Amino acid sequence: MERSTIVRVREGLHARPAARFVKLAKTFKSDIELAKGGKSASAKSSVKLMLLTVKEGDEVTLKVSGPDEDEAMGMLLAYLENPDAGLDGEASSAPARNNERQETFSQDNTPGQLPAHGYKGAAASAGVALGPVFAYFPPELAPPHQEIPPAGREAEKKRLRAAIAKVTAQMESSAAAEASATDAGILRALIELANDADIIASAEETIGSGLDAVSSMMAAGAAVAAKFEALDDAYMKARAEDLNAVTRQICLALLEREDADLADMPDGAILAANDIGAFDLARAPLDRIAGIVCGHGGATSHVAIIARGRGIPAVLGLGKDIEAFRSAQRAAVDGGSGLTFADPDAATESYFNERIAHQEEARKALSAFASERPVLANQQAVVIAANLGSLKDIPDALAVGAMGVGLFRTEIMFMAHPALPSEEEQYETYAGLAAAFAPDEVIVRTLDVGGDKPITGIDFPDEDNPFLGWRGIRMCLDRPAIFKPQLRALLRANQQGNLKVMLPMVSTLEELRRTRVLVEECEAELEREGRPFRRFALGVMIETPAAVMIAPELAAEAAFFSIGTNDLTQYVMAADRLNNSVAALNDVRNPAVMRAIDAAAKAGREASIPIGICGEAAADTRLVPSFLEMGIYEFSMSPSFILAAKKAVIDHIGK
Repeated sequence: MERSTIVRVREGLHARPAARFVKLAKTFKSDIELAKGGKSASAKSSVKLMLLTVKEGDEVTLKVSGPDEDEAMGMLLAYLENPDAGLDGEASSAPARNNERQETFSQDNTPGQLPAHGYKGAAASAGVALGPVFAYFPPELAPPHQEIPPAGREAEKKRLRAAIAKVTAQMESSAAAEASATDAGILRALIELANDADIIASAEETIGSGLDAVSSMMAAGAAVAAKFEALDDAYMKARAEDLNAVTRQICLALLEREDADLADMPDGAILAANDIGAFDLARAPLDRIAGIVCGHGGATSHVAIIARGRGIPAVLGLGKDIEAFRSAQRAAVDGGSGLTFADPDAATESYFNERIAHQEEARKALSAFASERPVLANQQAVVIAANLGSLKDIPDALAVGAMGVGLFRTEIMFMAHPALPSEEEQYETYAGLAAAFAPDEVIVRTLDVGGDKPITGIDFPDEDNPFLGWRGIRMCLDRPAIFKPQLRALLRANQQGNLKVMLPMVSTLEELRRTRVLVEECEAELEREGRPFRRFALGVMIETPAAVMIAPELAAEAAFFSIGTNDLTQYVMAADRLNNSVAALNDVRNPAVMRAIDAAAKAGREASIPIGICGEAAADTRLVPSFLEMGIYEFSMSPSFILAAKKAVIDHIGK
């Protein structure tokens, strides 16, 4: 079978989405290849797939042959057409707008001028830091070039396999313990690299010719790393660093050695290294690291992604200049400009101390809003809540004072499971979520998947445009065997009464009514079974033009509205939000979109039901006054924007 499609995966099949694609492909017995521009690669090899450099918007052809080819074709095509595939709801891996822990400050609002001297590298993670240097320069590994007699070559191959298994187990353990979904995803991508069949086969072939395992593994890793280095794509070039780091870990395991322990790092240290792998950094005491300077790497490296996610200023790609930090006692880092200073003089230290003080003052000023709960002059509360996709996200949301959850994406849980999650598994997740934020409200969105999002256990039809197809509430109502366990779990989890449920992709009043019938069936079943439950408020997402047009009718029967501006904008403007050619049209501030939001809000106001907004526009502080004037008093967003949103609301109230 062969099918062509346009890749919708955000930023393409880079490390993490490629790793997840390979993991999915390996669940099928069929032979699977992906072709692009006359080149093809096995879909069961993470390395080969990444070397194909499949980017968002590329046209590819999927070739499947074998006993389960129909199912494999459907699932893998759905993956390629899903913008969030392999990212588990996490933020983009590319350098993006900084969160509240990563403010940058222009020369206009900071004291003094940046010193002229210093070393220039890649600005990988914004912010400024000054502190003692923790030099991390482990010795280079040299291939032993030992000759292995024929009788010992099979044992040498087993040694290699054992070392790979050891490193894999270490990374799996770190990934399981990692609270950050982004960092965990990076570690799982490294696991795929460590277990790449072609690299292992190449190393074993060299062992078979008589060379020791360490030398063979180093040669196999270096050969593939060179292929990544030769690519034009900056992000894929950076994967050479990942491969070198993984190869090093395997070789250290073979040698029964370990690199220096980063646990000895003092608080407030500047970590200086020629090269540091994402696995090493993920295991480091990140709360003690004030800044990072590195000889290798750039803004697209996994080290940069981890640093940005933790708000650690970082300058990478210093090249030979990193040697200045090997023996330095102190260092200064400006992650926004890419400038670093080894053993800075008094004037430079003074400059950075002032910058840090200013940065800390701004950070504290913003963090003070964590405990604020905005109230308008008429005593109307304004709720600033969090968009979440996993229980792992809860600590970050609570830390910035999230006033509940305005959107919990249940599809992330479904996509992460090898099979459909059971009612009990769902119940534990929803109950844990509700308990963490009680008495504040938690709004859970029912399963929102379609042909663009692969879910094991659900067969989706082939659709020319899955974004306008069998998805969201449409699919759920047609599959009560999938929908009812979720509704039952939600009823059971609402013991504290703070859980609300909303339906995605609503286009007709009948969809709301049919769902209510199913909810009543679930209530009756639970009552017969003697299981405790509590009814929840049932609302709808306003994200289709149809829902806007019938908003008065929906408001008469729904408990609340939540406006999903991302999809509403693309549907109102008929502009795919992933298509750069029409990006200018995909603007929530367009009068057509704002009028649609206002119309839905008006219907909600007249029916006296709460109205919230949970798309990206909720975090746009420029729109806060307009939304408040519309009677929208609930905003839900990524935790990283909550403090700024609270400040914007309070500033508006004070005017």
